Amino acid sequence: MRLLKTDSKPAPMSLIDHIKWFLFSPSATWLMSLLLLLAECILNVLVIWFVRYTEIDWGAYMSEVEGVVNGTYDYTQLRGATGPLVYPAGFVYVFLGFYYATQLGANIRRAQYMFVGVYALTLGAVHCIYIKTKMPPYLLLFLSCISYRIHSIFVLRLFNDPIAMLLLYISVICLLNNKKTVGCALFSLAFSIKMNIVLFAPGLGLLLLSSVGWFSTMQLVVLCGSIQVGLGLPFLMENPMGYLQRSFDLGRQFEYKWTVNWKCIPEELFLDRRLHLALLACTVAVWFIFILKWSRPFGGLVQLFRKTGGDAPVGSSLSVQSAVMVLFTSNFIGMVFSRSLHYQFYVWYFHTLPFLLWNTKLPEIVRIALLFAIEFSWNVYPATILSSCVLHVSHVIILIALIFTPTLTLVQEKLKAR
Repeated sequence: MRLLKTDSKPAPMSLIDHIKWFLFSPSATWLMSLLLLLAECILNVLVIWFVRYTEIDWGAYMSEVEGVVNGTYDYTQLRGATGPLVYPAGFVYVFLGFYYATQLGANIRRAQYMFVGVYALTLGAVHCIYIKTKMPPYLLLFLSCISYRIHSIFVLRLFNDPIAMLLLYISVICLLNNKKTVGCALFSLAFSIKMNIVLFAPGLGLLLLSSVGWFSTMQLVVLCGSIQVGLGLPFLMENPMGYLQRSFDLGRQFEYKWTVNWKCIPEELFLDRRLHLALLACTVAVWFIFILKWSRPFGGLVQLFRKTGGDAPVGSSLSVQSAVMVLFTSNFIGMVFSRSLHYQFYVWYFHTLPFLLWNTKLPEIVRIALLFAIEFSWNVYPATILSSCVLHVSHVIILIALIFTPTLTLVQEKLKAR
């Protein structure tokens, strides 16, 4: 008796199935990314056309680098309308490029279009990280189009913070692809634009220790230091103490009127050095708590430091997702205990927040609510007691959720589980 052939073709996907795939399947993240990048480029151009540019720091940046053009290499003599130059030497070289590309800083519209490019590259780099960590596509929606403040920082204010973060995210991509030397070099270059990059350093140190051991880690630290010396050499030769004091001034006082996170306390307390020291102590203590937590898969911190060598990729000792978690959490801790957050500092962690939240056990509705609460806080100008309190409460909830997030996953464990 001959058996009849049956049609084994799968049923075609319905519209609902396509929508679910587009929003929730990691295989669709690249498509979501391309569409959002196109939409963002169009949106940013429209912002430039229809929203008035506001001068804050661009003129000061141009005055500072113009001093270098005129032959001044003493950092204590480089000033702009907003005060002295307080960024490391990498900032000078990058904004010298902008200076010459924008008709000595006069063509602001051209600078805005250049920052559209910076925005697109930054978003593309962040998307690459989310794709590599297999995050669901719909998370990219929270990174794009919805934040007025982020678009303002890039194309209406022209701050240096986005340049530093662009280099940082490219550095993370290199590290995840086992390009440790290039990744660390880019990390150092990012730090040379703005010092906030140091908030990622504890996480980076743990990743390097876990993959190459302390000896190779120290070699990479020397590489990062050498880059800083090389970039700063013209200024170090002229006035070394002046350069170091101005570029790496950890004790710089911030103005109360610009703070986003501390409008909930009186100005006298905000300016009190004891508060600054307490916040620094909290930052270091919480970093240490997390480092102890992160080192458990390796047998503890002592065992991790005993590792002298090896050449496993970063993200091979740890899973790629855990490696990104370490870096982003390290930076977030610094944000939580910052002695002052200014509006442009939002870009320091905006793109990391969905990744952090969706790796916690918080309910989905709470994650979304926290994103919008943080967005609200950064868009209230000037900051109020309410907006600062909302920001602190949101930060503390996320920090507690991260503390109770499961221990980091090793690649070997993931392979065994398959």
